[in-house]
Amino acid sequence: MRATPTFLDNNRIKLIVEVDETEMALALDETAATMAKQVSIKGFRKGKVPKNVLIAHMGGLEALRSEAIRESMPDFYARAVADTLSDPIGQPDINITAGESEGPLTFEAEVEVRPEIAIEGERDLRVTIPSPNVLDSEVDTQIDRFRETDATLRDVERPIQNGDLVTMDLHVQQIATDVEPLEMSDYMYTVGSGTITGGVDDLILGLKAGEELKMNGNLGGGIVATYTMQLKQVKERVLPELTDEWVEENTEWKSVEEMREVILTQMRQRKVVEAQLSQRDAMLVALGDLVSADLVPEVLVDSETNERLHDLGHRLSEQKMNLEMFLQVTNQSPDQLLATLREDAVRAVRIDLAMRALVRAEHLEPSQEEIDEELETTAKAMNVEADVLRENLRNSGRVMSFHAEVAKMKASRWLSENVTFVDPDGVEIDRELLRADQSEQSEAESTEIVEETTPSDQSEDADA
Repeated sequence: MRATPTFLDNNRIKLIVEVDETEMALALDETAATMAKQVSIKGFRKGKVPKNVLIAHMGGLEALRSEAIRESMPDFYARAVADTLSDPIGQPDINITAGESEGPLTFEAEVEVRPEIAIEGERDLRVTIPSPNVLDSEVDTQIDRFRETDATLRDVERPIQNGDLVTMDLHVQQIATDVEPLEMSDYMYTVGSGTITGGVDDLILGLKAGEELKMNGNLGGGIVATYTMQLKQVKERVLPELTDEWVEENTEWKSVEEMREVILTQMRQRKVVEAQLSQRDAMLVALGDLVSADLVPEVLVDSETNERLHDLGHRLSEQKMNLEMFLQVTNQSPDQLLATLREDAVRAVRIDLAMRALVRAEHLEPSQEEIDEELETTAKAMNVEADVLRENLRNSGRVMSFHAEVAKMKASRWLSENVTFVDPDGVEIDRELLRADQSEQSEAESTEIVEETTPSDQSEDADA
């Protein structure tokens, strides 16, 4: 089979394909064998119908050839795509130009291909990720969580501050409904917890015991209520003095220095892992932003959206749910879900186009040796022979897709070494910190001190 590409306008190509008589003969034999297993002819068992009898039953050789062409065309087209290293992104328009009745089969396939996008600024990317550095104030906050378990409460007459415990009478009246108001006496509220309604924590600051706070707030489900709070008493938490004696008596450590050092080490390990885990996604999104959304082909977005919708349906099925149940649980309409999936699809396509553009811009095209090496690795992971995988890629027209994936792996490595990583304040992060190996202690282990051994909040409003 011979295939010749001709490049057209608007990211389209035309493949002119000729299938020789030998290949057509094989296609005829395969189709005849398949149909012999399907048709019922008196006097013959299925699968045992002679080819000449089958041809006569179908109405002649032209009928068998027509069926063979119809059945084999997807394979012919896929092999033509692979042989010409084309990268189609849509369905082809196929026109048979010769050979429908006899001789070599010739056809033309016109199809949209993936555009080659040019990017600029890939070497100047500044990518924001969580800081791997631990501030002294963060360690102090963690230590204070231990101290809070042994805190005492003291009445204060000063204006309310964040963290204070306020005793109040709470009255909640729904607006435009007949629901009876909610009355709660001596309700104890920790300022900053946000457990009453949005906005309380900002408005209550600066008030004193004996004053009243009245505001409207959202109850959820589109229901608005008026909240009236009679502030009766304000208490502050008094933390115990941080001494070696207190540490030894109330924690697993022997001294303040040991406690601080262990917490610092564990927090640093956790933050480094968080920064490392966020690197790839953050740099890919930043690279994708270099591709204008109006350059993204709709056919790619549609395909990616459909694939995401299919994956969602598969995951829901595994959880014994359907799409209707999912929409109810997440409180969204089908249009809202589709809009979200489409937004994610656009981002994914922009990243893909940008990665391919980076390969061209930085000359990261993989060598044949690199492709063969990755093919061997992939075949081993799939538990198949490399030659089998190679032939499957050709027959399915996915040769270019595999090459692209190998190239994007190289591009990803280039990105991680060449972009500038900064923390949320814009301060450049030491790249050596991001290379630190945290394998000796897993993420779960690294958070043992700050998450597992940290006592839960035991504030007085827990039961309120």
